[in-house]
Amino acid sequence: MSALLATWTIAVPAAQADDMRSRQWYLDAMKADELWKVSTGKGVTVAVLDSGVDSTVPELHGKVLPGRNFYDPEGGTGRVDGRDTERHGTNMAIAIAGNGSDGGIKGLAPGVKILPVKVGLYRGNFSILQSSAKGIRYAVDHGARVINISMGGPEEVEEVPQWRSAVDYALKKGALIFAGSGNEGEAKRSYPAAIPGVIAIGALDSKGKVAKFSNYGDHLTLAAPGVSVPGRCTDDGSRYCETGGTSQATAIASASAALIWSAHPDWTANQVLRVMMQTAGHVGPVPSKYIGYGSVRPAQVLLEGKGDPGAPDVNPLLAAQAKKSPGPGTSPSPEGTGASGKGSDQASKEPVAAARPDEGGFPLWGIVASAVAVVAIGAVVAVGVRSRRA
Repeated sequence: MSALLATWTIAVPAAQADDMRSRQWYLDAMKADELWKVSTGKGVTVAVLDSGVDSTVPELHGKVLPGRNFYDPEGGTGRVDGRDTERHGTNMAIAIAGNGSDGGIKGLAPGVKILPVKVGLYRGNFSILQSSAKGIRYAVDHGARVINISMGGPEEVEEVPQWRSAVDYALKKGALIFAGSGNEGEAKRSYPAAIPGVIAIGALDSKGKVAKFSNYGDHLTLAAPGVSVPGRCTDDGSRYCETGGTSQATAIASASAALIWSAHPDWTANQVLRVMMQTAGHVGPVPSKYIGYGSVRPAQVLLEGKGDPGAPDVNPLLAAQAKKSPGPGTSPSPEGTGASGKGSDQASKEPVAAARPDEGGFPLWGIVASAVAVVAIGAVVAVGVRSRRA
């Protein structure tokens, strides 16, 4: 399977705490400081299926659990300390759970634990089918409630059944799977994001426009910030770079789910997903082929009390997909995954601005600096891919 998505990096000077926070525009846009008074994601484990996670970086001290390596022939652990030279998996973990220490990057859900599962590399061509299918099962069996897959590639017919089997297993075990939609800026499906039941993420920029690189289609579920996201550079990791892609958007979407789930530990995966879909910022018919049900807005749930969790055993995404494309053999059975019953959930009713994707205007969340300012964001989950230095 060849990689579709590409993250980009631009080296920047070493950051002080205040300077780094100013670069993390999406934290203010999502009202992170207020969110953390309600939830930090504590008690939730997020599995990062990626290139490994370097737990030695300051932002991840004490946050990384022992993991598993399903990619390297020699096997081992996914915790590859000091050996994740690509930094892709490490940067996804930082975006999710970074503690911001030593002037570093603060993750959106700094209270979560990261379960690293190495399933491939994002440079050049790679095959992640066997490793990712095993990785999904391993993650669920080892306590992950949220699975972040910032990697992907085009469909290969013989691989789809194995992907779907692993996804079905995770859904039946009550986990949420977030995956990037791809970074080619085309109406193209990337896998595993396009598998029924997987939450496909698109990317938005700081102006609320759909990122030009973000793939789109009727399989999109949600969007999140995916442009100008700080990360550690791919050399020795001592410098910071500006990165972007649906990989980063996916990580932010995964962190949003963790925040909600931590605050409502008695909710099922279906209920967490339902409120995320209901409170996403989008007007007009849903899902949109560019941002699905809209941009992730955990503040709507945790600060405003919006969203109806609904039936615990009904998967809102599978129900919507089944209603849209009925027929056997195209998705997990509603009965088998708790997705039977009602059709798709409706988007949030609160007033928001609408616009064509090329003009931006998709509403995401309020800017903390101004009670009336609204940032429209449509983000696509960034998937692991070939990196390029600017």
